[in-house]
Amino acid sequence: MPIQTPIRGLRSFCIAAKCLSFKHAASQLFLTPSAVSHQIKQLEEQLGFSLFKRNTRAIELTAAGDKFYHAVQPIVENLENTIAEFTQSEVNKTITVSLPEFFANELFVPKLSEWAELNPSINLQLETVKSGNQAVKNAYLSIVLASGKPNASIVHELFPIRYVPACNKSIYKKWAAKGYDALSQVPLILHQARPWSWHKWADQLDIPNFDPKQIIQFDSMYSVAKAAQQGMGIALVPLPISKTWFKEEMLVKLFQEELITRDRYFLIQHKNIESAPELQTFAEWVKQEFQQ
Repeated sequence: MPIQTPIRGLRSFCIAAKCLSFKHAASQLFLTPSAVSHQIKQLEEQLGFSLFKRNTRAIELTAAGDKFYHAVQPIVENLENTIAEFTQSEVNKTITVSLPEFFANELFVPKLSEWAELNPSINLQLETVKSGNQAVKNAYLSIVLASGKPNASIVHELFPIRYVPACNKSIYKKWAAKGYDALSQVPLILHQARPWSWHKWADQLDIPNFDPKQIIQFDSMYSVAKAAQQGMGIALVPLPISKTWFKEEMLVKLFQEELITRDRYFLIQHKNIESAPELQTFAEWVKQEFQQ
């Protein structure tokens, strides 16, 4: 019958031979010293010779043990490296992606089934944030909304956005014919990251005596759009990211004039993609789907 040598015994032997202590070897292997001693004893019985001289307070390699250590240690190390390499590359391919909540809901999630079908071996961990310019610290890649190119080493511009005044059908029917008078009679809704957006929109159109009745701010663009859809007021919502809301008539453009800004979505790569092909694959897919 072929000889079956336990890998655990070889590993315990190599570590004990390196530090010359069953106690220290046990701490590295998360075992008890007696368990390490037992594994090595089994290996010695299988080999037919002693690997260590066991003194009262220390151990030392025998001549045969020293020769065996130098022969087997490179093999054990190579085996451990091979196992670690396959574990990291084939099992734990998980990409952590940070992206704005509204972007995720309106654009990203609807395309996830396509990504999953094309890349079944790569897992995604999505971390959503309410404000478009925020990012999760431990993310490998981030999609952010910014008014200028973010300060990062690898940045890809995706697409620009503009903002349009929108409301639900009920408010539209009541105020559409009254023009800009609606702006002083109905609450105006916006994202708190852009508190002066309505004033910029009014300045862009040279609207005289712009005096909002009330301005309501939310900390997420989804809440801004939802509040407008529920009839709370008139909101500045981003295009083209909100196109589904208009297509399904959950929102209606109260005015056609848009606020043009420098706001753009960017893809930021925080990790070195050359050493992680899955990151390169994901980055290329995002650019293909969302650039411009």
